[in-house]
Amino acid sequence: MGMPDTARRYTVDEVLAFPADGNRYELVDGELLVTPAPGTRHQVVLGRLYRELADHLEKYPDVAVLFSPADISWDREKLVQPDLFVIPASELSATWKTVRTLLLAAEILSPSSARGDRLVKRQLYQRQGVATYWIIDPDAALVEVWHPDDERPEIVTDVLRWRVAPDAEELALPPACGFRTHSDTYFGIIRTPISVLSGHPFRSHPDTHFGHSDTRFGDVGHRS
Repeated sequence: MGMPDTARRYTVDEVLAFPADGNRYELVDGELLVTPAPGTRHQVVLGRLYRELADHLEKYPDVAVLFSPADISWDREKLVQPDLFVIPASELSATWKTVRTLLLAAEILSPSSARGDRLVKRQLYQRQGVATYWIIDPDAALVEVWHPDDERPEIVTDVLRWRVAPDAEELALPPACGFRTHSDTYFGIIRTPISVLSGHPFRSHPDTHFGHSDTRFGDVGHRS
């Protein structure tokens, strides 16, 4: 199969039938978004962000932080793969079909994803009620923070703050978390768990998954 025709409309079933070719395929109201495999800097930022969120959310076993590849769909013409996202643990299962609620979604910009992340997917996330959406721009060393009713984003250039619930402890992410990735340092301080590098979405420490050791959903990272 060659590169799909991005001018036509697709359904989720059609996109899920594409052969694995290293690209990320997403669908917004039938429009196909195609991005290549992420680069090293993207993955370094993602690893740091996952580590910080996983550590913070250890005390909240009712939520889970995951990262793509994923297949999150709200109807037959919508399919997204956020770089990183937080969901209620009650929606975890052996299939992505049960994941409907995004408490947080984060996308890390790259040249090929800027339009999709900043416009097409941002509008979709707002319509679907994604509670908080972070657009992380490593080149500009800033984060755009969006909520469902926002007309303009909050632009964060220093400490990024977030709460998983109104009464929860605040997470404060300094710029050193990885949003500012100078070429002479961004490989030097990474401490990402091996599980992140291997693509396993649940293990942030060797013997725990957000406060317990249940690994029944270890295959959730695969399409079904």
